[in-house]
Amino acid sequence: MAKVYFASARARKWKYGDSMPGKLEQLLKEIGLMNYFSPDEWVAIKTHFGSEGAHRIIRPVFLRKVTDALRRIGAKPFVTDTVRIMGLDYLEVANQHGINHLSVNAPVILADGLYGTDNIMIKAGEIIGEIAVASVIHDVPAMVVCSHVKGHINSGYAGAIKNLAMGCVSGYHRTCGWRCGRGTMHTFGEGELIWDPEKCELCYQCSDICPLDALVFQNEELAWDGDTCWRCGRCERVCQSESISLPGDEERFMHSLAEAARAVMGTFGDKKIIFINVLTEIQPECDCMPTADVPIIQDLGILISEDIVAIEKASIDMLRSSSPLPGSYAQDKKVREGEDILMTLHKKPYMMQVEEAERLGLGSSAYELVES
Repeated sequence: MAKVYFASARARKWKYGDSMPGKLEQLLKEIGLMNYFSPDEWVAIKTHFGSEGAHRIIRPVFLRKVTDALRRIGAKPFVTDTVRIMGLDYLEVANQHGINHLSVNAPVILADGLYGTDNIMIKAGEIIGEIAVASVIHDVPAMVVCSHVKGHINSGYAGAIKNLAMGCVSGYHRTCGWRCGRGTMHTFGEGELIWDPEKCELCYQCSDICPLDALVFQNEELAWDGDTCWRCGRCERVCQSESISLPGDEERFMHSLAEAARAVMGTFGDKKIIFINVLTEIQPECDCMPTADVPIIQDLGILISEDIVAIEKASIDMLRSSSPLPGSYAQDKKVREGEDILMTLHKKPYMMQVEEAERLGLGSSAYELVES
């Protein structure tokens, strides 16, 4: 049975050790980083830099605790993410959110280069065939996956599996474009965008949010560049008139997440990845959106494990037993006490990604929760 170490967000004493940074230090000691990482070994700390306006990412203080702990055992950490918008702009977003060399005590780099095309094709599975894994993730010998647990319009639940499956995969490949990147998980077939001009209110939120300028309005008509678009789905999410849609297959998507996660994990040796799930400021949506809402669930704490399936199952169990917060999107959607909040909000079969990851041999859903 896999161990999942847990520290509550509650601070019951006025002592540093009862703070969340202090508790994270203790969790890193309990799991024993020296059991996974070696002196002088390069270790990637994979996180999400957020977006301009989406500030509720994992805070730099927690990333600093991880880098400091790795340095104490002689490892050489760096903090990284894959390109979501143009690379220089994305590094500036990270800096605005306080993620820089000074704050995290480690270099901050882009895993797939400034243009997001520095990647290596890896066999993934029956559904998606091959996937473009960021070259830095592919080449680095060890990794700590720091995931901000939240909701998501496509996956329903976003944690460590999605952080690997999409966060470690490029949006675009030099030869086969979006079809080898994240887009192959988001859509099926050609993934053609559908626009209904009768419903469109010409609010232009879709074109404003597109990271690749693949959507342009000309004389009140939508022009879509299907070759440039990497099918992230942001345009569909922000369209409040429901005039834009990207076809998708939910079951295929959940299974493809597990396949892509396995492809990423397959580039590492045994016991060379550990997972940290941060259950604070839990959002209804992904941190790649251009805004952050108030949390839908009260801060719960931090989990750490070497088993990706176990830590995801433990995180989901905690979310399912939590209450919706008043004044949040959960209240807007009239989520009742005792309901599965993320399922009610997004109507996505999100447990499929965890079940498929277990079927593929990535870990075990049976876990022992060890409270710090």
